[in-house]
Amino acid sequence: MPALQNDILIRALLKKPVPRTPLWIMRQAGRYLPEYRATRKRAGGFLTLCKTPELACEVTLQPVERFDLDAAILFSDILTIPDAMGLGLSFTEGEGPRFSKPVTCMKDVQRIAATQPLEGLDYVYDAVRLVRQELGGRVPLIGFSGSPWTLATYMVEGQTSREFRKIKGMLYAHPELLEHLLEILSQAVVEYLLAQVRAGAQAVMVFDTWGGVLSREAYLNYSLKPMRHVVTELLKTGTQPVVPITLFTKGVGQELADLAATGCHAVGLDWTMEMDQARALVGSRVALQGNLDPAVLYGPDEVIRREVRKVLEKFGTGSGHVFNLGHGIQQYVDPEKVVVLVEAVKEFSPAYH
Repeated sequence: MPALQNDILIRALLKKPVPRTPLWIMRQAGRYLPEYRATRKRAGGFLTLCKTPELACEVTLQPVERFDLDAAILFSDILTIPDAMGLGLSFTEGEGPRFSKPVTCMKDVQRIAATQPLEGLDYVYDAVRLVRQELGGRVPLIGFSGSPWTLATYMVEGQTSREFRKIKGMLYAHPELLEHLLEILSQAVVEYLLAQVRAGAQAVMVFDTWGGVLSREAYLNYSLKPMRHVVTELLKTGTQPVVPITLFTKGVGQELADLAATGCHAVGLDWTMEMDQARALVGSRVALQGNLDPAVLYGPDEVIRREVRKVLEKFGTGSGHVFNLGHGIQQYVDPEKVVVLVEAVKEFSPAYH
């Protein structure tokens, strides 16, 4: 593999000195880009796009080609693991993911335990290898997975949910069933991320989209505990060079300190917590990633620049900050606003290093 020419993302995640704050954007390869929409139309469907390595590589590279970003993130979906477990994943335009065989009982969990999901995910690893080759060392490639809890929510609910009635019902009525499912998923996530690293991913991220819907006690037991297992197992491998691990739970505040205590290298923030408060909570244990409100990109250029400066000011001086949105970029954002964002971070951030 070619040597990495721009490694400031990796250095910042490891809290090493950098000349400026690195930047990438969650969902940076997505529907706000006309070239992505064209490729998806050519693919004929979202799952085909994800499962065709050449097309996944193409859309992974699109934002890197268009914007001066400091990382590429693999184009894939967080539901690849449960799909490979045979739950019958499909996507309906405007409705999101749906499983035809949701998990409802111990028999379902035992059936999942007997599967070999990683054997059905070669298309992901092939895409990683292709992207690394096409990047040519320009920027690092981030691999990712959904968190065990987030994967479980979709697998039990069968689709996106607002109330999480089924999985929360399982949590309180049949906790042993949920715990068994999370154990299976935790190990699957470990193996999945390791396979991405072996294929060429240079940093990894765990997206815990739905941890914020839990009470603190439930969060610590059913969301954080499985993620801690993932981090512990990944760190045991002693990969060299070090592959930084970032954990991101949407909708948590005080639990940031608990996330930082897992042993991960970085913690992602959504836009509901101020960067200075987060830094006070985690101290020097981890780097912080985030956390501009994605809706800021609907504002005029001067507002985007002002809000970028605020995020940088609230983090303050020193390394350990990766600039990002507080969640994924939204589909109606004008791509030219991303140019404004990138230029602002590059203009203002050197003063803090």
